[in-house]
Amino acid sequence: MDKRTSQKLRRFNLVMGGLHFIQGIAMLFLATRVIQNIAEFTPNIVQYYLAFNQQTQSLELESSVLFELPFGVLVAVFLLLSACAHALVSVPKRLNSIYNADLDKGINKFRWFEYALSSSIMIVLISTLFGIYDIASLILIFIVNASMNLFGLVMEQLNSGRTKEKVIWGPFIWGSIAGIAPWIAILLYMFGTGNFDRVPWFVWAIVGTYFAAFNTFPINMALQYLKVGKWKDYIYGERVYIILSLVAKSVLAWLVLFGAMQP
Repeated sequence: MDKRTSQKLRRFNLVMGGLHFIQGIAMLFLATRVIQNIAEFTPNIVQYYLAFNQQTQSLELESSVLFELPFGVLVAVFLLLSACAHALVSVPKRLNSIYNADLDKGINKFRWFEYALSSSIMIVLISTLFGIYDIASLILIFIVNASMNLFGLVMEQLNSGRTKEKVIWGPFIWGSIAGIAPWIAILLYMFGTGNFDRVPWFVWAIVGTYFAAFNTFPINMALQYLKVGKWKDYIYGERVYIILSLVAKSVLAWLVLFGAMQP
């Protein structure tokens, strides 16, 4: 990558990181100071366990509340993590050099680590909107979703320098399978009652937006490795990732935040 391209990409990251940061701070302010409904929406996260009942002489399922989830704050954190990631690859010269050197190899490990954290936080928040409050389920959803993103990193590391004909698609396939798992849990809760006509509009909006937004990322990756049109240049695909990150995360974050205000 030449110096001019590197400088343009650095400025692009700074601008996009700034937009994430402004939204994150605005969202944090709204969630804690302005909109009371969001500040008060703190789902109880519970732990289920078996306890012996002396009267019935049997093991029975019980639960205890572990903590209240600061929903509005975590939605803001979702965006602020992206702002931090953009700052990391743009501001410190050493990290910017590592970022540029990795891009020349067709790798961006900063992206995948950030996605592993931010998108996993978001899928956990969405899960709570559908009634998944069990700590064990939420931990599993977080880890499986993070694993999906780390498969993306393995995909890039494994295929660095390979031609289109020799691309190894294993990590892409396994990551896609891992990414389906949280959706299965969410849909089970969403359709549990069978009263589909009573599912609120914002629920359909969140599910549709999240599903569509997340699918654009693997599509971008597939276009990169298939060398379709402008995607022959890895840097073009990197710019698309950055744009998708801002658009998808912004729409989803605001939708989820105001979804917390609904009945």
